[in-house]
Parts: sequence; C-alpha cells; structure tokens
Amino acid sequence: MAIRPAEQLIHKAAWLYYAHGLRQDEVANQLNISRASVAMYLRKARETGIVNISTSTQLFTDDIMARRLEDALKLDAVWIAPENAYLADPSTDIAVLAASVFLELVRKGDRIGVAWGRTVYTIADIMSYADLQDVTVVQLCGNLGAPYSYRPDQCTMEIARRLNAKGLNFYAPLVLSTEELAQGLRAEPVIRDQLAGISDCDLALYSIGAVDADSHLVKCGALTAAEMAALRKEGAAGVIAGQIIDAGGELLDCSYNRRVISAGLASLRVIGKRLMVVQEDSKFEPLLAAIAGGLCTHLVVGAHMAQRLLDHAGASAEKAP
Repeated sequence: MAIRPAEQLIHKAAWLYYAHGLRQDEVANQLNISRASVAMYLRKARETGIVNISTSTQLFTDDIMARRLEDALKLDAVWIAPENAYLADPSTDIAVLAASVFLELVRKGDRIGVAWGRTVYTIADIMSYADLQDVTVVQLCGNLGAPYSYRPDQCTMEIARRLNAKGLNFYAPLVLSTEELAQGLRAEPVIRDQLAGISDCDLALYSIGAVDADSHLVKCGALTAAEMAALRKEGAAGVIAGQIIDAGGELLDCSYNRRVISAGLASLRVIGKRLMVVQEDSKFEPLLAAIAGGLCTHLVVGAHMAQRLLDHAGASAEKAP
C-alpha cells in the first residue's frame, strides 16, 4: 500500500537524509521545515521501520519509486497508488489517494483553482467532508453546455461543498464561436478580474486531457474528432483547463485556443502547488507535456504510469550529451 499523504514528509526527509546524504539542516531547508522537525521525522522513520541504520533506503517499492520520480522529474512531491488486481477499476485507488492528498495540501484561507473532467469530479465525489475556514474554490475555465457531465461548474461547486468553502464560478462559455467574441468577453471587467485573480491561487487541482476522439473537448462538442486529429498533426499533445498544449507544455498556436476562456498558462505556473492527477495510462504523452511545461509540482499516478515515467526519464538522461 502506498504511503498516506500525512506520512509524505517522513518519507521525504528519510530519503533526502539517507539516500542523498544531506545534513539535517539541508533537509530542513529543502522541505521548508525546522531542523527539530527533521530530527523528529527521522526518529519516526526508524521507529516505524521505514528505515534502519544498516539498510537506510529500504522503503516500500512504490515509495522508493516516488522519491526517484521526484528527483528525476524535479517535482515537489509524488504519490503512487499501488496496483490492486482485485479491483475492477484500478483508477479508483488513484482517485481515493488523490482526494486524501488534496485535503492534506489545503490550508485555511487558501484560494484553490479547480479544472474539470471525469478525474476531477471523481476526486470531488470521493473526497471526505472538511470544515475549512476562509477557503475559496475558483473555477479555472469557462463552462460547458448543460447536458455534458463533469462540467467545470459542477467540479468547482462540489469541491467547495465538500470543504464548506466559497465557490466562485466562471459565468462564461469555455469556447466562443469567434476569436473576436472571445477577445471581447475577456475584456469584460468581471471576466477580466476573474482571470487576473487565478494567479493568486495557492493550490490548483487538475488532470491532463488526451488529444484524440475520446477527449472531453470532442465529447462535449467543443471540437469535432476531425478538428482534433488536425490539431494533433499540428503538434497538439494534451489538454489542460480546456486549452491545448504542445509537447513542450506551451499553448498551441491555433484558432481554438484563441477562442477559449480559461486561465493563462503563465497564471497556472505561478500557483505554488499544482496538483496533477492522472488515472489513465493512455495519458502518458499528455502528462509528459504538462510536466515539461512546468504545469505540475505535485503528482498522483498509478504504479504502471510511474514506472513508465521513470523509464522515460532514464532513457532521456542516457541520450543527453
């Protein structure tokens, strides 16, 4: 079983101290905690059997992989859901873990940006109730038509409800029919101020979408399957907060993106904690794009995806001069 989010700092401190050989003050600086806390975490690591003096890096396999992924991908934290063969839908474990991680990351007074999609809504639906003070949950992109499931406003308000927080919806469509209409709507004071305020968020929660016929953008009618296929040929690699990014994690230069009402990538990148949750193995390439673009600091994935990421990082390192 993967470590619980509350144990993350204990494992991270042990990994930095024993595997990387950092001094306790260096571990404290790295994790932004006190040296006394580091000493306490290391003691707990020994007492609970996470490490021992002679075999200091013998953590659970998934947890070793998480620490290596943090190193290889330069992420602040990684959580890996174990593969349970008895589950009909293994992605459920990922959502359960992600909901717990999310609640661990939220602080009183936080402003939280939330995107949309099946993964985000599943997390919201699984999440335990919490009574947090002065928390605001902000919708990161415009909305979709009423018949579509997992709409941005649904994801935002359900998470706000679970946290007993204030929800702030975007009263604008995700995509407009023309670039001129989108430009004009972005200039409206209410929309302009809401977009400008996204960079003030402390935490973002989102997944990364695929660029194929199963994409949410195709299913909700924002793009046809043929239009998405054409964009893929032009370099589309993933979808984040309703926007299409290329393999480098930058906004794809296309008419669709110019018609979208959504948080700019620059605004997302300045959010301190950017939690990305990926349930499907088919989203390997989109996830690589999001990581390359600096759109992820905290990551929750399954064991198989984690191994693919490690293998890819190792292969990339070998190719580097």
